[in-house]
Amino acid sequence: MNIKELLLNGQSFLALLKEFSIEANDVIIQDENVLLNDQNLAQQETLKETICIEGKGKNGIFNFFGVLHINILSKLAIFEMQGFEQIDLRNN
Repeated sequence: MNIKELLLNGQSFLALLKEFSIEANDVIIQDENVLLNDQNLAQQETLKETICIEGKGKNGIFNFFGVLHINILSKLAIFEMQGFEQIDLRNN
């Protein structure tokens, strides 16, 4: 199971990326391997975890902070954004 693929199945996450001009290939879910390898994950049907998603767009790097909701059985993931920061890559 790949969290990014699960999120890309939902229209709201795709809309978020489009709003910030970020391509799906330029998205990194921080600590994704730690989340997926958690021993408690195998014992739960759902997971709720605070995460950071990094996306690179033409206007810089965006870090999206929020809560990831995953339903293991339904293979459904939803990201509830609580805030973001932008790191400008352009030289001033």
